[in-house]
Amino acid sequence: MRLNELSDNKGARKPRTRVGRGPGSGKGTRAGRGDKGQKSRSGVAIKGFEGGQMPIYRRLPKRGFNNIFSKNFNPVNIGRIQTAIDAKKLDAKKPITVDALLEAGVISKRRDGVRVLGQGEITAKVTLEVSGASKTAVEAVEKAGGTITIVEPAKVPGATDKTGKGAKKSGAKSEQKGDA
Repeated sequence: MRLNELSDNKGARKPRTRVGRGPGSGKGTRAGRGDKGQKSRSGVAIKGFEGGQMPIYRRLPKRGFNNIFSKNFNPVNIGRIQTAIDAKKLDAKKPITVDALLEAGVISKRRDGVRVLGQGEITAKVTLEVSGASKTAVEAVEKAGGTITIVEPAKVPGATDKTGKGAKKSGAKSEQKGDA
């Protein structure tokens, strides 16, 4: 067998159908769109239109709720942290923060912080500074002689809190009644 004898199996590569190129194309006159009507023309956008009947997306009730204030944490198991320490990607003597985990490749994005979960084993004495931790993770780290510190994610200036009110500016002067 030679290079010039190599070929695909029959039917593996089909040429693209060039519609609207006359009768010789095999898709002549109507280009496979059928006869007349709105859908045979270009620029048709009638998805969801049910001929004037109330569409199904309006007949069915709305369900669920999307919390705009919810946090999106990076879940990290303690076993994954131990693996990174064993591979010398993390230094167990220094505090393990989001930046350290990002640099070590344990997490790929910063998101709203890191939540440590208790799957796996940890033997190194570590100090973790994270946004959250499960009970089993806290117990496992403390059993190994380490500590977990829960750090609040940095608030964005001007962001609203869960009550819908803007964040208070620090050092703002309060108006007192009676001063003229």
